[in-house]
This record gives sequence, structure tokens and C-alpha cells, in this order.
Amino acid sequence: MCLWVARADAQQGQGQRVDERQLNKVALMSRPSKPPTRPKDSPRRLPRLNVKDVAFYGSLTVLAGLVTYAVLGPKQGGSQQAETASPNTTAPPASATAVRQATPSQPTASAASGPRIQFTSLIYDFGRATGDALVPCVFTFTNVGTELLRLETVAPLCGCLRPGDWPRTVAPGQTGAIPIRVDTRNYIGPFAKSIRVACNDPVQSNLLLQVKGYVWRPIEITPLQAVLNLSSETPSNATTIRLISHLDEALVVSNLQCSTPGVAVELQTNQPGKEYQLLVKTLPPWPTNSLQGWIRLNTSASLMPTVDVRLSVNVLPLVLAIPSAIRLFNLPLTNELTYQVWFRNNGTNPITVSEPAINAPGVQLQLREEDPGRQFSLTVRFPPGFDVAGPEPIELSVKVNHPMVPVLKVPVIGPARRSSPATAKPAG
Repeated sequence: MCLWVARADAQQGQGQRVDERQLNKVALMSRPSKPPTRPKDSPRRLPRLNVKDVAFYGSLTVLAGLVTYAVLGPKQGGSQQAETASPNTTAPPASATAVRQATPSQPTASAASGPRIQFTSLIYDFGRATGDALVPCVFTFTNVGTELLRLETVAPLCGCLRPGDWPRTVAPGQTGAIPIRVDTRNYIGPFAKSIRVACNDPVQSNLLLQVKGYVWRPIEITPLQAVLNLSSETPSNATTIRLISHLDEALVVSNLQCSTPGVAVELQTNQPGKEYQLLVKTLPPWPTNSLQGWIRLNTSASLMPTVDVRLSVNVLPLVLAIPSAIRLFNLPLTNELTYQVWFRNNGTNPITVSEPAINAPGVQLQLREEDPGRQFSLTVRFPPGFDVAGPEPIELSVKVNHPMVPVLKVPVIGPARRSSPATAKPAG
């Protein structure tokens, strides 16, 4: 601000000095050419300054003083303050203080209180495995807490996963491993199954691990089993099995065999050297009982020299009750119990199921048709206090509009009762 005022005053003073010079020039022209002489003993006079000149030079003086203080004042004051704060010691640099704060004596990320489980990965990808092989997998983890970690259960959610020996306790800072073996039998293509782990970690007491990968087979069998369902109305049936080669070289199959009598197998070629098909069908005399067997053939593949396909022949009743009997435990019942029974039509024509009944008081029945003419469901509600003890067996029955199965019965069975040993009579 002072500088701006000084500049303005200077400009105004310069304008006035120009005007004065012009006036002086005019005055000189009007005077005689020879100026008057000054006596020798008269004193020399200083030039007169007007008010604005004084203001201009005063502003410059004040501005110079402010600039001098701004440049020299902080350095001298700062050095005095440093000497006053530590007169006998040398102050450490600011960078040293910053280093001490960033690297304290204890680790920056302290261990969590209590037991804490941390897996290296919750997913184990075994890549590609050949079918029918047992694939080893390992899940590693660390107890990053401050207390003892206890593993309570390791429960696979599929029977194809077999856990090995896993540590029940892991100390703080220590690691552990959960080994899992994958049984790839009956699998082909993408594979993904889970394992549930329970521990005493208060934050994550239940974790879900996953095993994934791809099951490769040199020869793909679809489906893996040949099933023929028969009934009195359909004594003959047929199904197909596809054989697809995933090898680079051409596949040759030969020596087809079947172990089950009454079943014929025919080999068909869909794509030479690549894809084949087995046509499985029944032959007269038609099977009257359920049968189990296998179908076998040789191949030119060194990785799979023989192909075995399981065979099942099921002779089913025209109307099938699932389950065939209702079994109850802990009788008499303390609470109401709900049970579900299904009736499935295995014949060729649609049927009607009606009039459900049971020879026991207090039991509620509700019949519902799930698949018209093919499948029905019956909800059975047993009341508290229900028991099967009595002179007559308890049976559930429904009526069917089929001449060969007019009534279908389902027995209600309780737990096996042990008979008390006979007491020997004293002699005499």
C-alpha cells in the first residue's frame, strides 16, 4: 500500500516539476540576458522543496525501512530463539523426528486380540485332473491372533471330498494345514465342491472353503450308468450310452460284452474314431425281477484300455409309494410330527389317487396332485401322544383307479421293541 502511494506521489511530483520548468523558462525569456551578481560574502541557499516532494521522499524512506526489517528481522530473531530454547545442546533436524514416528519400536500392525484364523486362500484350484484319480489338496492357514486357535470341525459338503488329519489347535503365530483328497470318480468337466470349517475365531467362526478344477477323461461316458425301468405295462425298454474320445489319435473299440441276461447291447458309430453309441435294450423273455450288471468293451487308448458301464434293470410296481413304510421313533410322540409320502405312477396311462385314510385317531391327511396323472403327495400330521402300540397294525391307504392296483397301503411302524426275558419258575 505504501509503495503504491509513493509511486502515485512521485508521478504527481514529476508532473508539477515539468510545469515549474516551463514557467521558469518563460520567466528567463522575459528577464535580461545577464543575471544579477550575488555578493561574494552572501551564504549559499539550498533549493526549496515543496510539500509534495517531502511526502514523496518520506514515503520512500519508510518503505526502505520496512523492506530492511522484513529481510533481516526473522533471521536474527529465529537464531536468537533457537539459542534461547537450547543454549547448550544441538537441536535434532526435523527429518529425524519424522523417522522416529514412522518406525516405532513395536510393529505398526499389531496382532488381533483373541484367536484369529487367516487362510492363504479360501479356494484351491487343482487345475486339470484325470478322471478316477484321487487328487490331493491342501488349505494352509495361520493363527494371526494372540490366543490359542481351536479347529472344531472340518466338514466336506460332498462325499467325494475326504479330509485328512488336520490340527485341532494352533498357537499364535503358527501355521496349520487341512489336507483334502478329491475322488474324481463319476465326474467329468468343471468341478466345484465346498468344505465347512468351524473354529473359535470370534470374528469368523464358520468359513467355507472351495475345491475347484476340471476333471478330464480320455473317453467321456454319458451317462455313466445304463438304467432300464420296467413295469407290468412296459416290460421292454431301451436307453443309449455315448462314448466320446478326447484323444488326438483315432479311437478304436472292440470286444463288446454284457453280463446281464435278457439285455442286448448294440455298438453304433456316430463319428469314426471319435464318437460311438451303445444301444441297450431288453429282450424276451422280459425280466420280472430287478437286475444289476455291467457292459464292457476294449479300446485302443493306452490311458483307458477298457470301458466299463454299470447296468441296472429295475422292475417297478405300477404305482410306487415313496417311502414304502413310515417308520417313527421316540413313541409316544411329545410334539406334532409331519411326514411326507409320495405316490408315483410308473404305468403308461394317467391315474387318479383319492380317499386317503388311516386307522388311527387324530391323524390329519392332506392329498395333493403334483404332476397330473403321474405323481401325488400326501402330508401326514401325527398328533402329540401318537403311538403304534395296539392290537392292530396301523396302515395308511389310498384308492387308485387302476384295475391292477385298486388300493395302495403304507404301514406305520414304530421302533423295534425288545421282549422281556422269560422269568424261570421255581421248581416244586
